[in-house]
Amino acid sequence: MILLLILSINNILQYLNKIYKLSQIMKLVKNINEKNSIKTEVSDKEAEEAFRTILRWIGEDPSREGLIETPKRVTKAYKEYFQGYKKSTDEILSKTFGDVEGYDDMVVEKNITVESHCEHHMAPIIGVAHVAYIPKNNVVGLSKLARVVEVFSKRLQTQERLTMQIAKAIMEALDAKGVAVTIDASHQCMTMRGIKKERATTVTNYYLGQFKEDLSYQNRYLRFIVK
Repeated sequence: MILLLILSINNILQYLNKIYKLSQIMKLVKNINEKNSIKTEVSDKEAEEAFRTILRWIGEDPSREGLIETPKRVTKAYKEYFQGYKKSTDEILSKTFGDVEGYDDMVVEKNITVESHCEHHMAPIIGVAHVAYIPKNNVVGLSKLARVVEVFSKRLQTQERLTMQIAKAIMEALDAKGVAVTIDASHQCMTMRGIKKERATTVTNYYLGQFKEDLSYQNRYLRFIVK
């Protein structure tokens, strides 16, 4: 009887030990996940020091007169280049207008300047965007379409994703009948380096709703943007 009791106690202790180890593992996993979920903010000073390192890496002297303020200037410029990370298109497209007397044809805004950077080489992408949508009930201020392009452009991008993001944001926010987006841009990652084809441009299109389902809308849109 005593032997059975000792064995039972031993089994209980082993079981409790396993539970304890499991709880420690779960705690460790939780801590790792929490650390990974915390976005570390990089200060301006840290960014400036990184640019000083790059200047030394390319063979320059960051302490010479012409370069002393360069890291600070570049940090300030990068804040402007990539300000899209701190902006939301939901807020931009939240204000709409319903008093348009039943207008239900496409609205086309052409030649919106695109100034972005490719995510592979961080080289500039320069071009224009054409945006069209077919309203269901409401329309949005014309400047808002350009602002949507601006928000997504001011991030590291591929042109394909940029085109889709603009179209999907407008389609979702306005509950539009259809959206079409075209971007025609030059990528300096292939005009200034690599293959160096200075005159090459890239065209991307993305269609949603009636623009995708009805070729007559696509054709009208394409005729508008080439005029």
